[in-house]
Amino acid sequence: MRKRPSRALVPALAASALFLAAGCSADPGQSSAAARTPDAGASATSTANSDQPLAVAAAPAAAATSTAVARPGAAGGKARKTSLKVKSYDSHTRRAVISTVAKGTSLPSPTGAPTPAGTRAPARTAVGDVIASAPAPGAPDGLLAKVTKVIGETADGTEVQTAPTTLDTLLGGDDAKGTVPVDPASFDVERLLPDVKVSWAKTGDIHSGPEGTKVPLGSLRVDVATKVATAEGAAASADASVSGFVQVKPEVDFSYGGGASTAATASTGSTASGPGVAYLGISGDWTSQWALKGRAGATAKPVRLPFAKLHADPVLQVGPIPVVVNLDLTCYFEISGDGRVTVDVEQDLKGDFKAGGTFGTAAGWTPVNESHMDSSPVRTSVTTAGSVKAALGAQATVGLYGAVGVTADLAPYLRGEAAGTVTATTPVGSGTKSDVAASGSWALYGGLDLSGTLQIQLAIFGTPVIQHAIPLGTLHREWKLADGKM
Repeated sequence: MRKRPSRALVPALAASALFLAAGCSADPGQSSAAARTPDAGASATSTANSDQPLAVAAAPAAAATSTAVARPGAAGGKARKTSLKVKSYDSHTRRAVISTVAKGTSLPSPTGAPTPAGTRAPARTAVGDVIASAPAPGAPDGLLAKVTKVIGETADGTEVQTAPTTLDTLLGGDDAKGTVPVDPASFDVERLLPDVKVSWAKTGDIHSGPEGTKVPLGSLRVDVATKVATAEGAAASADASVSGFVQVKPEVDFSYGGGASTAATASTGSTASGPGVAYLGISGDWTSQWALKGRAGATAKPVRLPFAKLHADPVLQVGPIPVVVNLDLTCYFEISGDGRVTVDVEQDLKGDFKAGGTFGTAAGWTPVNESHMDSSPVRTSVTTAGSVKAALGAQATVGLYGAVGVTADLAPYLRGEAAGTVTATTPVGSGTKSDVAASGSWALYGGLDLSGTLQIQLAIFGTPVIQHAIPLGTLHREWKLADGKM
């Protein structure tokens, strides 16, 4: 079980869905949110008996403790929503307590025949059941597990032994795809530096953060202002500092296409399971405005300083199934250089990004990363010869039921360099003042790097296991902001 740092809680988590990349359908090339999002009128509880894909939507607040159960191989054993609840879970022993049914459901009994309304959990929880649960006591990342043994009754319900399983045991041959925004109020926030402020806005004219801070609906903003180490020998007037903000409007992109056993293996007669296609990623709008001032004590190797960590566990309602997404976002700044150049620069940056992993039976898991950014310098100044590079970025990880699947690192940066000579001439034997001349050039560049990895845990979809982490590759862009001569 992942150890969670203590966090200052940003107001109430409405179970919704994310952090921090990509086209939700099997075609990651689609970048329009409207094109990726299913019809809002589609039911989030569509049954697998329909030819229509399952809708993917943010789970309503009432579904914050929802559970779905499937009984693969049994008549009528497809996944369906149930009033069974995970009362508690022990991640060390993998034992769970399933509370009794409040009212009747239509889950089949172990023999395949429907059971009467109001039957207690012992008659409704059997070996082979697959359980998908929203976050529950002992399972803060949600629970996706298969029942391997029914241990017996307790005061709180039925105790069962479980084992890990994969999403294809619930989704089977169904199709599901959707892009769901993350509720900005759902993030727990850990501030790592003193002067860090967090703001967000959501529908209903609800706003959190310093008075006067303007944040678009659905966006989360993190402001920081801090001093950084000054280069050795620098004048007092060259004190170094970084200030600015990162603002994101994150969305979770999810896609699952059943049919690996019917399409890819029909000719061989294989009984292979798993999806034919799948996608998991994070995407969203990005805005940042930040400034670097002074003569930073930089080194050739970049030094990274995180200033805020954020976490959310939004729940996607995929048909009747609660799919729990785990999103972590770490905001940081990073400085490197030779410690000689003094700068006073500020940059505005706006755009979007997406990063994730897409699966196909032919190619397996392949990376997706894309970013479009426009920037403009607010002020630019470089003095003395030297070089410096500073980034204000965010690293996002997105996974399902506690298994990290994608890590993406978006790092917009500023880079300054100056070169030149200084000469002084004093006539021999004269009392005249020396002539001093300086010549050279300077330039400032904006840029961004988007990198990351696909993790072995993406096999939670039911796809073949990734033997090694797969790099997303590095998307690199750089553009000139300003230049001059001195």
